[in-house]
Amino acid sequence: MTMDIYWLGHAAFKIKTPSGRIIYLDPYQIKKGEEKADIIVSTHSHSDHFDSGSIQILMRDDTVVIGPESIASSLQKFDGTPLKLGDSFDYKDLSIELVPAYNIKKPNHPKRNEWAGIILTAEDKSVYHAGDTERIPEMKDLASRNITVALMPCGGTYTMDFDEATDSIIDVKPKIAIPMHNLCIFNV
Repeated sequence: MTMDIYWLGHAAFKIKTPSGRIIYLDPYQIKKGEEKADIIVSTHSHSDHFDSGSIQILMRDDTVVIGPESIASSLQKFDGTPLKLGDSFDYKDLSIELVPAYNIKKPNHPKRNEWAGIILTAEDKSVYHAGDTERIPEMKDLASRNITVALMPCGGTYTMDFDEATDSIIDVKPKIAIPMHNLCIFNV
């Protein structure tokens, strides 16, 4: 069974699990007509990660919206479920865990805000969406989690740059790594 991952631009992804569940991570600038969501997860309250218009487009009556406790007031308008970092939300045949995401050198995403990265696990596959972050010590803890796919920011302006992202990938040890967020430029 496969897990399908669709990049929708910026840090937005649509994931179809092996059982056919539709999960959106940080939906942003979603066009009408996109498949409706079983679950929507936002990593933090910046409008390019918590886009109320996109969330509204993707909602069904039974869609579950999740985010860190620190954005509970934003989640309220969608009857969302706030989670503490480190806690999991189990939904039928999948699990979503929020993990730390923050900047160490840049001021944009301070650790005290308790914003999140996401680990989605379905059957024997897991996707780590790092959120807006730099390389942080907690990433080394993920190496033992057997991450299938890591979605890593590498824009350098608000998140880590490409070199730091590659070091983070070495820390996390996913089977597959996919760059995201701002344009990721590298030389070969």
